[in-house]
Amino acid sequence: MPVLSSAPGLPAHTEWPTLLLALGIHSGWIGLTLCAGALPAWIVLPCGAWLIAWHMSLQHEVIHGHPTRQAWLNDLIGSVPLSLWLPYGRYKASHLGHHRGDRLTDPIDDPESHYLTADRHARSGALGRLLTRASNTLLGRVTLGPARGILIFLRHEAHALRIGTPGVRRAWMLHLPGVALVVAWLTLACHLSLFAYAALFVYPGFALALVRSFAEHRAADRFAHRTAVVERAPLLGLLFLFNNLHVVHHLRPGLPWYRIPTVYRAERTALLRHNGGLVYRGYADVARRYLLREHDAPVHAAHAARAG
Repeated sequence: MPVLSSAPGLPAHTEWPTLLLALGIHSGWIGLTLCAGALPAWIVLPCGAWLIAWHMSLQHEVIHGHPTRQAWLNDLIGSVPLSLWLPYGRYKASHLGHHRGDRLTDPIDDPESHYLTADRHARSGALGRLLTRASNTLLGRVTLGPARGILIFLRHEAHALRIGTPGVRRAWMLHLPGVALVVAWLTLACHLSLFAYAALFVYPGFALALVRSFAEHRAADRFAHRTAVVERAPLLGLLFLFNNLHVVHHLRPGLPWYRIPTVYRAERTALLRHNGGLVYRGYADVARRYLLREHDAPVHAAHAARAG
């Protein structure tokens, strides 16, 4: 299978499954937030978490040039800030950087790497190192990971704004009016407090999204061996728009989500040969291996070797 460009392209035609998905997610969010005050938390929380995680999957899809030939329309679809804390423009810049070049998983060159350099790890202090190790387990990633990820992201953004990193101020200026509209909807139309929205929608939704990213990459000497596959995940596969079959996405980032399973089934043998057999038999398999055990060492192997 040839490696295609990671730059987002324009689809040959409008991708109606993705447009219908976007309509369903946003309609579901409107309906659930309107009814949240009349529903028990045990119903709102799983539904809210699903919608937020699904929306983050949709944003990922839009970043790669879907679902229309109009880039401005794609960005408009992806930029609705249901998660509140993440500007679409910053997510887009970070994720395209994640696909760029051959330094996947390297903490210096891959903006979405969960690894650290040896120096950064040493400077994080005893508590920081403890939190890092805890977050390298699946249980820690879904419980501590959202708070830790949001705080680290906002700290980095504050620094980028302070030093004038290009594009950061513009991304936030585009993001904040949308946040104001979402907050107005929640408080004025739905009578839903921001604390309740964070607890029932945002935090568990981000936690659910982190299940996907937890084991999808792993440091390895060969670039091709750094991207995993999680098979046998029909329900979570739909939630993650089949990016559980992640090696397909990295080889064909312009492929729409609903075609990924067909490509994977047709080329499974070649794909697993390509990624060195880095495959899990469902997310239960991931949990069995890493619920309480670290997925990998916190320091990237290349940086640990340099430090040593």
